[in-house]
Amino acid sequence: MQCTLLVPHLLLPGGFGEEACGVLALDELLKFLARSSRQVFPAIGIETWLCQAFEVEKQQDWPIAPLTLALDGGDPGNAYWLRADPVHLRLRRDQLLLADSSAFGLSQQEAAQFISTLNRHFAQDGLQFLAPHPARWYLRLEHRPEMATHALSEVIGADMNACLPTGKDAVRWHRISNEIQMLLHQHPLNEAREAKGEMPVNSVWLWGGGTRPAVPGRHFSAVWSNEALACALAAIAGFPAAPLPDDAGRWLQTIDMPHPGNAHPLLVLGQLSAAAQYGDIPRWREEISALNRNWFAPLLKALRQRRFSKIALVVPGDRDCQRFELSPADLLKFWRRAKPLPSYAPARAAS
Repeated sequence: MQCTLLVPHLLLPGGFGEEACGVLALDELLKFLARSSRQVFPAIGIETWLCQAFEVEKQQDWPIAPLTLALDGGDPGNAYWLRADPVHLRLRRDQLLLADSSAFGLSQQEAAQFISTLNRHFAQDGLQFLAPHPARWYLRLEHRPEMATHALSEVIGADMNACLPTGKDAVRWHRISNEIQMLLHQHPLNEAREAKGEMPVNSVWLWGGGTRPAVPGRHFSAVWSNEALACALAAIAGFPAAPLPDDAGRWLQTIDMPHPGNAHPLLVLGQLSAAAQYGDIPRWREEISALNRNWFAPLLKALRQRRFSKIALVVPGDRDCQRFELSPADLLKFWRRAKPLPSYAPARAAS
Protein backbone atom coordinates (compact mmCIF):
# COMPACT_ATOMS: atom_id res chain seq x y z
CA MET A 1 0.00 0.00 0.00
CA GLN A 2 1.27 3.45 -0.89
CA CYS A 3 -0.07 6.90 -0.19
CA THR A 4 0.20 10.29 -1.92
CA LEU A 5 -0.11 13.58 -0.05
CA LEU A 6 -0.81 16.80 -1.96
CA VAL A 7 0.14 19.79 0.22
CA PRO A 8 0.00 23.21 -1.46
CA HIS A 9 1.78 26.15 0.23
CA LEU A 10 3.98 23.94 2.38
CA LEU A 11 7.01 25.87 1.12
CA LEU A 12 6.87 29.66 1.21
CA PRO A 13 9.20 31.52 -1.15
CA GLY A 14 12.63 32.61 0.04
CA GLY A 15 12.63 35.22 2.77
CA PHE A 16 8.96 34.71 3.52
CA GLY A 17 9.68 31.17 4.67
CA GLU A 18 12.63 32.24 6.80
CA GLU A 19 10.41 34.70 8.64
CA ALA A 20 7.50 32.27 8.98
CA CYS A 21 9.48 29.23 10.15
CA GLY A 22 11.45 30.84 12.97
CA VAL A 23 11.62 28.63 16.12
CA LEU A 24 8.95 26.24 14.84
CA ALA A 25 9.28 22.62 15.98
CA LEU A 26 8.66 20.55 12.85
CA ASP A 27 10.76 17.49 13.62
CA GLU A 28 8.69 14.88 11.80
CA LEU A 29 8.12 16.98 8.69
CA LEU A 30 11.82 17.87 8.46
CA LYS A 31 12.82 14.23 8.91
CA PHE A 32 10.39 13.26 6.15
CA LEU A 33 11.92 15.80 3.77
CA ALA A 34 15.55 15.05 4.68
CA ARG A 35 15.33 11.28 4.17
CA SER A 36 13.16 11.34 1.05
CA SER A 37 14.23 11.19 -2.54
CA ARG A 38 13.42 14.57 -4.07
CA GLN A 39 12.48 15.72 -7.56
CA VAL A 40 11.89 19.29 -8.69
CA PHE A 41 9.57 20.09 -11.60
CA PRO A 42 8.32 23.30 -13.26
CA ALA A 43 5.76 25.39 -11.38
CA ILE A 44 2.22 24.05 -11.34
CA GLY A 45 -0.99 24.96 -9.53
CA ILE A 46 -3.10 22.54 -7.52
CA GLU A 47 -5.88 22.48 -10.13
CA THR A 48 -3.41 21.72 -12.91
CA TRP A 49 -1.77 18.96 -10.88
CA LEU A 50 -5.10 17.32 -10.10
CA CYS A 51 -6.29 17.47 -13.71
CA GLN A 52 -3.02 16.02 -14.98
CA ALA A 53 -3.03 13.30 -12.32
CA PHE A 54 -6.49 12.22 -13.51
CA GLU A 55 -5.46 12.60 -17.18
CA VAL A 56 -8.00 15.30 -17.98
CA GLU A 57 -7.19 17.08 -21.24
CA LYS A 58 -6.74 20.83 -21.11
CA GLN A 59 -9.12 22.89 -23.24
CA GLN A 60 -8.62 26.66 -23.36
CA ASP A 61 -8.65 26.35 -19.57
CA TRP A 62 -8.51 23.29 -17.41
CA PRO A 63 -12.27 22.47 -17.47
CA ILE A 64 -12.91 22.88 -13.75
CA ALA A 65 -16.44 24.28 -14.09
CA PRO A 66 -18.16 21.24 -15.67
CA LEU A 67 -16.28 18.91 -13.32
CA THR A 68 -17.35 20.59 -10.08
CA LEU A 69 -20.84 21.34 -11.43
CA ALA A 70 -21.44 17.59 -11.63
CA LEU A 71 -20.29 17.28 -7.99
CA ASP A 72 -22.72 20.04 -7.00
CA GLY A 73 -25.64 18.17 -8.53
CA GLY A 74 -25.84 19.94 -11.89
CA ASP A 75 -25.80 18.43 -15.36
CA PRO A 76 -23.11 19.97 -17.58
CA GLY A 77 -24.64 18.43 -20.71
CA ASN A 78 -22.85 19.58 -23.84
CA ALA A 79 -22.75 23.26 -22.87
CA TYR A 80 -19.70 25.40 -22.16
CA TRP A 81 -19.43 26.35 -18.49
CA LEU A 82 -17.39 28.86 -16.53
CA ARG A 83 -17.01 29.10 -12.80
CA ALA A 84 -18.31 32.54 -11.77
CA ASP A 85 -17.41 32.48 -8.10
CA PRO A 86 -18.49 35.25 -5.70
CA VAL A 87 -15.61 37.47 -4.60
CA HIS A 88 -14.92 40.71 -2.77
CA LEU A 89 -12.73 43.32 -4.46
CA ARG A 90 -10.94 46.02 -2.48
CA LEU A 91 -8.86 48.87 -3.84
CA ARG A 92 -5.48 49.35 -2.14
CA ARG A 93 -3.29 52.06 -3.60
CA ASP A 94 -3.17 51.19 -7.32
CA GLN A 95 -4.10 47.52 -6.88
CA LEU A 96 -7.48 45.79 -6.87
CA LEU A 97 -7.16 42.95 -4.36
CA LEU A 98 -9.43 39.92 -4.43
CA ALA A 99 -10.83 37.87 -1.55
CA ASP A 100 -12.71 34.63 -2.14
CA SER A 101 -15.67 33.29 -0.17
CA SER A 102 -13.41 31.79 2.51
CA ALA A 103 -13.01 35.38 3.75
CA PHE A 104 -16.74 36.05 4.06
CA GLY A 105 -19.82 34.06 4.92
CA LEU A 106 -22.52 33.61 2.28
CA SER A 107 -25.73 31.65 2.67
CA GLN A 108 -27.51 29.70 -0.04
CA GLN A 109 -30.42 32.14 0.21
CA GLU A 110 -28.13 35.13 -0.35
CA ALA A 111 -26.47 33.39 -3.29
CA ALA A 112 -29.88 32.75 -4.86
CA GLN A 113 -30.79 36.45 -4.58
CA PHE A 114 -27.59 37.55 -6.27
CA ILE A 115 -28.01 34.94 -9.02
CA SER A 116 -31.59 36.06 -9.68
CA THR A 117 -30.39 39.63 -10.27
CA LEU A 118 -27.64 38.51 -12.63
CA ASN A 119 -29.97 36.29 -14.63
CA ARG A 120 -32.56 39.05 -15.08
CA HIS A 121 -29.94 41.48 -16.31
CA PHE A 122 -28.08 39.14 -18.67
CA ALA A 123 -31.01 37.10 -20.03
CA GLN A 124 -30.95 39.00 -23.35
CA ASP A 125 -27.27 38.09 -23.74
CA GLY A 126 -28.00 34.37 -23.44
CA LEU A 127 -26.09 34.03 -20.16
CA GLN A 128 -27.42 31.75 -17.42
CA PHE A 129 -25.97 31.85 -13.90
CA LEU A 130 -26.39 29.02 -11.36
CA ALA A 131 -25.47 28.76 -7.68
CA PRO A 132 -25.95 25.15 -6.53
CA HIS A 133 -23.39 25.89 -3.79
CA PRO A 134 -22.99 29.25 -2.00
CA ALA A 135 -19.27 29.41 -2.77
CA ARG A 136 -19.36 27.90 -6.25
CA TRP A 137 -21.30 29.79 -8.89
CA TYR A 138 -21.50 28.86 -12.57
CA LEU A 139 -22.16 30.52 -15.90
CA ARG A 140 -23.61 28.57 -18.84
CA LEU A 141 -22.76 29.77 -22.35
CA GLU A 142 -24.27 28.78 -25.67
CA HIS A 143 -20.95 29.18 -27.47
CA ARG A 144 -17.34 28.68 -26.47
CA PRO A 145 -15.58 32.02 -25.96
CA GLU A 146 -12.06 32.51 -27.28
CA MET A 147 -10.67 33.30 -23.87
CA ALA A 148 -8.26 31.86 -21.32
CA THR A 149 -8.59 32.54 -17.60
CA HIS A 150 -6.61 32.26 -14.38
CA ALA A 151 -7.67 29.90 -11.58
CA LEU A 152 -9.22 31.63 -8.59
CA SER A 153 -6.55 30.13 -6.32
CA GLU A 154 -3.90 32.08 -8.26
CA VAL A 155 -5.62 35.43 -7.64
CA ILE A 156 -6.66 35.24 -3.98
CA GLY A 157 -4.96 38.00 -2.02
CA ALA A 158 -3.32 39.32 -5.20
CA ASP A 159 -3.88 42.13 -7.70
CA MET A 160 -6.63 40.84 -9.97
CA ASN A 161 -5.70 43.25 -12.77
CA ALA A 162 -2.62 41.12 -13.47
CA CYS A 163 -4.79 38.02 -13.95
CA LEU A 164 -7.63 39.19 -16.18
CA PRO A 165 -8.83 36.93 -19.02
CA THR A 166 -6.87 36.98 -22.26
CA GLY A 167 -7.76 36.11 -25.84
CA LYS A 168 -9.85 37.35 -28.75
CA ASP A 169 -13.04 37.69 -26.67
CA ALA A 170 -11.35 39.05 -23.53
CA VAL A 171 -12.47 42.66 -24.09
CA ARG A 172 -16.14 41.61 -24.21
CA TRP A 173 -15.75 39.67 -20.99
CA HIS A 174 -13.99 42.56 -19.30
CA ARG A 175 -17.09 44.61 -20.12
CA ILE A 176 -19.41 41.91 -18.76
CA SER A 177 -17.33 41.71 -15.57
CA ASN A 178 -17.64 45.47 -15.14
CA GLU A 179 -21.42 45.24 -15.58
CA ILE A 180 -21.55 42.53 -12.93
CA GLN A 181 -19.59 44.72 -10.53
CA MET A 182 -21.98 47.62 -11.07
CA LEU A 183 -25.03 45.39 -10.52
CA LEU A 184 -23.65 43.88 -7.33
CA HIS A 185 -22.37 47.21 -5.99
CA GLN A 186 -25.93 48.56 -6.07
CA HIS A 187 -27.59 45.38 -4.79
CA PRO A 188 -29.73 45.89 -1.64
CA LEU A 189 -28.37 42.69 -0.17
CA ASN A 190 -24.86 44.11 -0.25
CA GLU A 191 -26.06 47.27 1.43
CA ALA A 192 -27.55 45.08 4.17
CA ARG A 193 -24.32 43.08 4.47
CA GLU A 194 -22.22 46.21 4.84
CA ALA A 195 -24.64 47.59 7.45
CA LYS A 196 -23.95 44.43 9.49
CA GLY A 197 -20.17 44.83 9.04
CA GLU A 198 -19.93 42.00 6.50
CA MET A 199 -17.94 42.07 3.26
CA PRO A 200 -20.10 42.81 0.22
CA VAL A 201 -20.06 40.38 -2.68
CA ASN A 202 -19.13 42.97 -5.30
CA SER A 203 -17.88 40.84 -8.20
CA VAL A 204 -17.48 37.33 -9.58
CA TRP A 205 -14.30 35.65 -10.80
CA LEU A 206 -14.66 33.88 -14.16
CA TRP A 207 -12.38 30.87 -14.55
CA GLY A 208 -12.08 27.15 -15.27
CA GLY A 209 -14.09 27.15 -18.48
CA GLY A 210 -14.82 24.15 -20.63
CA THR A 211 -17.17 21.41 -21.73
CA ARG A 212 -17.57 18.15 -19.82
CA PRO A 213 -14.29 16.21 -20.15
CA ALA A 214 -13.41 12.56 -19.85
CA VAL A 215 -11.58 11.54 -16.66
CA PRO A 216 -9.60 8.45 -17.69
CA GLY A 217 -6.91 8.52 -14.96
CA ARG A 218 -7.04 5.64 -12.48
CA HIS A 219 -3.77 6.13 -10.59
CA PHE A 220 -5.41 6.41 -7.16
CA SER A 221 -7.88 4.15 -5.42
CA ALA A 222 -9.63 6.75 -3.23
CA VAL A 223 -9.50 10.46 -2.41
CA TRP A 224 -9.70 12.16 0.97
CA SER A 225 -10.10 15.89 0.53
CA ASN A 226 -12.07 19.03 1.34
CA GLU A 227 -11.24 20.39 -2.12
CA ALA A 228 -14.21 20.23 -4.50
CA LEU A 229 -12.16 19.49 -7.61
CA ALA A 230 -10.40 16.47 -6.08
CA CYS A 231 -13.73 14.99 -4.97
CA ALA A 232 -15.32 15.72 -8.35
CA LEU A 233 -12.53 13.94 -10.22
CA ALA A 234 -12.77 10.92 -7.94
CA ALA A 235 -16.54 10.72 -8.35
CA ILE A 236 -16.36 10.86 -12.14
CA ALA A 237 -13.49 8.35 -12.18
CA GLY A 238 -15.71 6.03 -10.16
CA PHE A 239 -13.85 5.55 -6.91
CA PRO A 240 -14.52 6.69 -3.33
CA ALA A 241 -14.08 10.25 -2.09
CA ALA A 242 -14.55 11.48 1.45
CA PRO A 243 -13.90 14.63 3.50
CA LEU A 244 -10.47 14.89 5.06
CA PRO A 245 -10.47 13.77 8.73
CA ASP A 246 -9.04 16.05 11.41
CA ASP A 247 -5.88 13.99 11.76
CA ALA A 248 -4.01 10.99 10.42
CA GLY A 249 -4.86 8.88 13.47
CA ARG A 250 -8.54 8.92 12.58
CA TRP A 251 -7.78 8.39 8.92
CA LEU A 252 -5.55 5.39 9.64
CA GLN A 253 -8.35 3.78 11.61
CA THR A 254 -10.61 3.93 8.56
CA ILE A 255 -8.11 2.12 6.33
CA ASP A 256 -7.21 -0.69 8.73
CA MET A 257 -9.56 -3.14 7.05
CA PRO A 258 -8.65 -4.62 3.65
CA HIS A 259 -10.44 -2.73 0.89
CA PRO A 260 -9.61 -1.97 -2.78
CA GLY A 261 -9.84 1.74 -1.97
CA ASN A 262 -6.87 1.42 0.36
CA ALA A 263 -4.35 0.43 -2.33
CA HIS A 264 -3.22 3.96 -3.20
CA PRO A 265 -5.17 6.77 -1.53
CA LEU A 266 -4.68 10.44 -2.37
CA LEU A 267 -4.97 12.91 0.51
CA VAL A 268 -5.24 16.64 -0.24
CA LEU A 269 -4.01 18.55 2.82
CA GLY A 270 -5.08 22.10 2.03
CA GLN A 271 -4.93 23.53 5.54
CA LEU A 272 -2.11 25.97 4.71
CA SER A 273 -3.65 27.53 1.62
CA ALA A 274 -5.83 30.31 3.00
CA ALA A 275 -3.16 31.61 5.38
CA ALA A 276 -0.52 31.61 2.63
CA GLN A 277 -2.77 33.24 0.05
CA TYR A 278 -3.73 36.07 2.39
CA GLY A 279 -0.24 36.49 3.83
CA ASP A 280 -1.36 35.56 7.35
CA ILE A 281 1.98 34.36 8.75
CA PRO A 282 0.78 33.71 12.35
CA ARG A 283 -2.04 31.52 11.08
CA TRP A 284 0.30 29.71 8.65
CA ARG A 285 2.63 28.95 11.58
CA GLU A 286 -0.27 27.51 13.57
CA GLU A 287 -1.48 25.43 10.65
CA ILE A 288 1.91 23.95 9.74
CA SER A 289 2.57 23.07 13.39
CA ALA A 290 -0.78 21.27 13.48
CA LEU A 291 -0.01 19.58 10.15
CA ASN A 292 3.28 18.28 11.55
CA ARG A 293 1.67 17.08 14.78
CA ASN A 294 -1.57 15.66 13.37
CA TRP A 295 -0.40 14.25 10.05
CA PHE A 296 3.33 13.86 9.54
CA ALA A 297 4.07 12.42 12.99
CA PRO A 298 1.42 9.65 12.75
CA LEU A 299 2.24 8.92 9.12
CA LEU A 300 5.95 8.54 9.85
CA LYS A 301 5.09 6.12 12.64
CA ALA A 302 2.83 4.14 10.28
CA LEU A 303 5.59 4.04 7.67
CA ARG A 304 8.08 2.82 10.29
CA GLN A 305 5.60 0.03 11.09
CA ARG A 306 5.51 -0.77 7.34
CA ARG A 307 1.84 -0.06 6.98
CA PHE A 308 2.86 1.70 3.76
CA SER A 309 5.41 0.71 1.16
CA LYS A 310 5.91 4.36 0.24
CA ILE A 311 4.55 7.81 1.01
CA ALA A 312 4.84 10.47 -1.69
CA LEU A 313 4.53 14.15 -0.83
CA VAL A 314 3.73 16.58 -3.66
CA VAL A 315 4.18 20.31 -3.05
CA PRO A 316 2.84 22.42 -5.94
CA GLY A 317 3.78 26.08 -6.11
CA ASP A 318 4.06 29.13 -8.33
CA ARG A 319 7.85 28.82 -8.70
CA ASP A 320 8.29 25.04 -8.81
CA CYS A 321 6.62 21.74 -7.93
CA GLN A 322 8.48 19.32 -5.70
CA ARG A 323 7.92 15.63 -5.07
CA PHE A 324 9.36 13.78 -2.08
CA GLU A 325 9.17 9.98 -1.77
CA LEU A 326 9.89 8.10 1.44
CA SER A 327 10.01 4.33 2.04
CA PRO A 328 10.59 2.40 5.29
CA ALA A 329 14.19 1.74 4.21
CA ASP A 330 14.75 5.49 3.71
CA LEU A 331 13.94 6.08 7.36
CA LEU A 332 17.18 4.27 8.25
CA LYS A 333 19.31 6.83 6.40
CA PHE A 334 20.24 8.63 9.61
CA TRP A 335 23.13 10.44 7.93
CA ARG A 336 20.64 12.59 6.05
CA ARG A 337 20.36 15.38 8.59
CA ALA A 338 17.25 17.55 8.83
CA LYS A 339 17.55 20.97 7.21
CA PRO A 340 15.44 24.09 7.84
CA LEU A 341 12.22 24.09 5.87
CA PRO A 342 13.09 27.29 3.93
CA SER A 343 16.14 25.56 2.43
CA TYR A 344 13.77 23.56 0.20
CA ALA A 345 11.88 26.62 -0.99
CA PRO A 346 12.49 28.39 -4.31
CA ALA A 347 14.15 31.78 -4.13
CA ARG A 348 11.87 34.77 -3.83
CA ALA A 349 11.65 36.78 -7.04
CA ALA A 350 13.47 40.12 -6.97
CA SER A 351 11.21 43.11 -6.41
